[in-house]
Amino acid sequence: MLKVGLTGSIAVGKSFVLGVLAELGCHPLDADATAREVVALGTPGMKAVVDAFGDDILNADGSLDRARLGAIVFADEAKRLQLNSILHPFIIASQDEQMRDWEKEDPQGIAVVDAALMIESGGYRRFDKLVVVHCRPETQLERLMSRDAISREDAERRVAAQMSQEEKKSHADFLIDTSKGFEDTRRQTEGVFQQLSALRRI
Repeated sequence: MLKVGLTGSIAVGKSFVLGVLAELGCHPLDADATAREVVALGTPGMKAVVDAFGDDILNADGSLDRARLGAIVFADEAKRLQLNSILHPFIIASQDEQMRDWEKEDPQGIAVVDAALMIESGGYRRFDKLVVVHCRPETQLERLMSRDAISREDAERRVAAQMSQEEKKSHADFLIDTSKGFEDTRRQTEGVFQQLSALRRI
């Protein structure tokens, strides 16, 4: 099985690219979904986060208040790094287990794992190829403000809290520029899929 990492900064269109790759027959895995699973009620990941950040990050029913935790970690880089260091081992273990299952079912398949912090965590080294999604900085800010209904200042702060798009691009085997919209992005994604499919047959 060809294992492909898909990454890029916040609000650049990774989810759309993942969706297209899934339509084309890849096995998709969204790290955000995995991140929610590893902090579900009663999980070791949830316990580890509460031990580090306290009961204030819980809802009344004992589940994680993601908005409250997000506000804490986006405002404090040390806390953001601490949260990432807690969650990444749980997320990576879950992803690897899923990819092992897929490999048994479809040895010639292509697994694509979408994760925003794949380069920062070093997790990208587990993959055969890395696809980096990017767009113009102004487009990124506009998408983020629209998607999350936040101010330009908040959007700029969130973007600044991450590795720059240019640095992420320097790690890529394949680049997909989403600046020109859905159809152009789809065309580029189909091209990357064809190249990945050719690699799988080598």
